[in-house]
Amino acid sequence: MKYKWLNKQNNEELIIFFNGWGMDESVVNYLNPENYDIIMLYDYNNLEFDWSIISNYSKKHIVAWSMGVMCATLFNLDVVSATAINGTLKPIDNEFGIPNRIYDLTVRGFNLKGRERFINSMFDKPEDLPIVNREFEEQKSELSALKNYQANMDFKYDKIFISDNDKIIPTKNQEAFWGKKSNLHSGHCPFK
Repeated sequence: MKYKWLNKQNNEELIIFFNGWGMDESVVNYLNPENYDIIMLYDYNNLEFDWSIISNYSKKHIVAWSMGVMCATLFNLDVVSATAINGTLKPIDNEFGIPNRIYDLTVRGFNLKGRERFINSMFDKPEDLPIVNREFEEQKSELSALKNYQANMDFKYDKIFISDNDKIIPTKNQEAFWGKKSNLHSGHCPFK
């Protein structure tokens, strides 16, 4: 995994933001961190990370979005809260995530035009589209890598947010997984 500090002011509390597939800080870099330091984790081609760089924080919070919701469960982190946004622990699943056939077709047919279509589907309005600075081949291999991970089904999120117009992980599949109705009026990316 790669990381980027979005705010590092030596606050006592840290937000560990597990980003979605193919994204970088452009999705969330405008958010006001208030009294939290924020580290963003992304690029799930491999799961190696030096967790010692965050060991000095007294309180840690997970905020995970999209594929990051599943990825956050793969680590044994001592956190005081965990928030899931538009993702499930089965993000590639006919009933609880992106249907398998659609995901496989996306991986097989992934090209520059497909990437553009996918990213456009994540956002409600064209003006919300971020300028993502990720290499095409890196994003493509990350799509394949994500199929190899299995969530820790014992992991508990204490806050769950589901958008009512999610075109990436269908709203109805998220509702089925979490057993709750949508509570955000937005598309897959609710940050803009």
